[in-house]
Amino acid sequence: PHTGRLALYLLGLRATCPPASPHRALVTWLKYYLEEDWTGSRRHGHPLSNYYQYGLGVLALCVHRKRVREEVIQRLLTAQRHGRLGHSGNAVDTEAVVALAFTCLEQRRLVGTGLAAELRAAAQGASRRMAEAQGPDGIIGNIYSTPWALQAFLATGMCQMEPAFGQAMAALLENLEAFGTAATMAQMLPVLHGHSYLDIGSMHCQEEPDTLTPLDIEPPAEVLGNKTVQLVVECPLPWCYELQLYDRPVPVPAAASLLDVLQAAAALEPHDFKFHTQDTPQGPFLTQVLGLEARQEKRNYWQLLIAPNTPLQMGIADYRTQDGETLILRLSEW
Repeated sequence: PHTGRLALYLLGLRATCPPASPHRALVTWLKYYLEEDWTGSRRHGHPLSNYYQYGLGVLALCVHRKRVREEVIQRLLTAQRHGRLGHSGNAVDTEAVVALAFTCLEQRRLVGTGLAAELRAAAQGASRRMAEAQGPDGIIGNIYSTPWALQAFLATGMCQMEPAFGQAMAALLENLEAFGTAATMAQMLPVLHGHSYLDIGSMHCQEEPDTLTPLDIEPPAEVLGNKTVQLVVECPLPWCYELQLYDRPVPVPAAASLLDVLQAAAALEPHDFKFHTQDTPQGPFLTQVLGLEARQEKRNYWQLLIAPNTPLQMGIADYRTQDGETLILRLSEW
C-alpha cells in the first residue's frame, strides 16, 4: 500500500497553497489505502506497511480536515497502548507521528469529547516517553527521528516545560549536515521555524510571500582513491546457532557509502553475500541479509553498528564509511 507516500504528498501539496481542491480525489484514495493497509491485520495484527505510514495517513487526512472513522483511530490507540510502534529511532518516529495525528484530531474537533480526551492523554504520554528516551547528546532515538520528536513537543505544547526540547534543538543544529535528502529536510525545516506539520492546516495562503529563489550550489569535490571496510554480519540466538555469519574486508572507492559497501560485497567472488532493501521516503531501508529477513511480527530488525557497539545515526545510503572501519550488521530484537 502507498499509504505513507501519498500522505506525505498530500501534506506537501497542502503546504504549497494549491488552488481550490485539485486534491479531492487523492484524499479519497488515501482513505481507501488506509482500509487496504489494514487488511493484513487479520493475519499479522498490524498494517501491511507499518504504524508509521498508517499514522501519517491519519495525520494527512486530519490536516485536510477530513473525518476519520473511529475504528481507524482506535487501531492506533491500541497499538500505542501495547507498545507495538517499533524499535529505537523507528519507535520515536512512529510515536511522534501518531502523537501529531492524535493532537490534530483533538484540536480540529474531528472526534467526540470522550475520544478527544483519550487522544490528548495518549499524545502527551508519547511526548513524555520521547523526552525520557533522550540520550546524553540531546538526540532522541536517532538524529533523523529527533525532528519528529520536536514536532510532537511543539504540537502538544510540551516544548516550554521540557528541557529535552532545548537539548534536542541544540543537537539538531549541531548535525544539520546529516539532513541531505528532501524527505529529511522536510521533517527538520518546520522545527527550525517553531512549527509542526499541524500548522499546515491553518496556513493563510493568500498571505504567503513568494520568496523562493534558486540557489547555485556547487557539486561536492570528488574524493579520489580507495579504502577497505571490514563487513561483519551477526545473528545471535534464537535466530541463528552461529553468531558470526560473515566477516570479510571489502575494497571500495574512497567516497563510498554503506550501501556502496554492501553492493561491492555482493559483487565479490564467491557471490555468498546477498542483501535486500526497501525503498522509503527517507531512503533505502535494510530488510534482508544473507537470506535472513527482519520482520515486524518477529520484532526484529537489522541494526547497523560501528565496531564494537556504536549504533549508526544515518541510513545506509547516507553514511560515508571510513578506511579501516569495521561495520556490523546485527539482527536485533526490539
